[in-house]
Amino acid sequence: MIISDNEKQKNIKALKKGQNLDLSASSNSNEDNYEKSIRPLSFDDYIGQSSIKETLKISIEASKKRNTHLDHLLFYGPPGLGKTTLANIIANELNTSIKITSAPSIERPRDIIGILMQIKEGEVLFIDEIHRLNKIAEEILYPAMEDFSIDLTTGKSQSVKTMRIPIPKFTLIGATTKAGALSGPLRDRFGIIHRLEFYTVDELAQIIKRTARILNFDIDEKGALTIAQRSRCTPRIANRLTKRCADWAIVKSDGKITQDVANDALNALEIDEIGLDVTDRALLRLMIESFDGRPVGIETLAVALGEDIRTIEDVYEPYLIQKGLIARTPRGRKVTSTAYKHLGIKQDNYQLDLF
Repeated sequence: MIISDNEKQKNIKALKKGQNLDLSASSNSNEDNYEKSIRPLSFDDYIGQSSIKETLKISIEASKKRNTHLDHLLFYGPPGLGKTTLANIIANELNTSIKITSAPSIERPRDIIGILMQIKEGEVLFIDEIHRLNKIAEEILYPAMEDFSIDLTTGKSQSVKTMRIPIPKFTLIGATTKAGALSGPLRDRFGIIHRLEFYTVDELAQIIKRTARILNFDIDEKGALTIAQRSRCTPRIANRLTKRCADWAIVKSDGKITQDVANDALNALEIDEIGLDVTDRALLRLMIESFDGRPVGIETLAVALGEDIRTIEDVYEPYLIQKGLIARTPRGRKVTSTAYKHLGIKQDNYQLDLF
């Protein structure tokens, strides 16, 4: 449904005033519908990761039939692929509540102890960036995950006593972008481990059309595919770009996201046809022009680019590697011939030895 001229004018005025856009395509749509989360709440609404979904369905059904808690789960993979969403869906499928936290926020032993002491029977505890959990908090988790108990110490010096306090059985879901950074003892305590894969263009197009339906954006098939092709194989980015294209459609067009509208909006955002943004291209050009195409260490790249090492490793590098634009070698990161072609740079003047 195309947004009416009156609604379009109202949105343009709102933009100029710095107010939130009313992207509702119908006067019957209320504020609750607009603010409804685009995050799926069930496996049926979750698009992509088909093999993982089927395995999780079986595990959840088995735990229900056994009338016991679901094994602890670990999800790993690049950011934005749906790890938090899967955790929420699992809690919904188990008909239980979920407590969400992140490892960097658990700074002291009492932080993790407080969380575990508040756990209720059958609840899900989701810890994001679990690879960043500090050593003490990790050791407190060991008996909690295995024996559903917490070891506490009281007293000082020679009068120190250890108490083991039982806690309700729960399911821990950990999410990480760096599975290799987890300690062996922690990783071994997860009964179910899944790696989330990048999404296909068709899967992203389905996600984009679903988001458009929920938020009442008007989009056609080619518009959805255009956004999907530039979304770095990542649902989070696809949803963000969909909103930006909707803004563009309202102000610059009739409110409908078509192929032309999507191309204009994404070009204005300087996102190219395979999803590289300004920073991606700056990173590739830096490796080619400043380091003559030779292998370069990640620390050097971070300093030269003015970016945090973790940001390069977690945000930029996975997609660039997946697209075959850079490669990891024993001597550092190296641009490939594909990167030269994409940037329109002749490789004759640069070293091409990968090793």
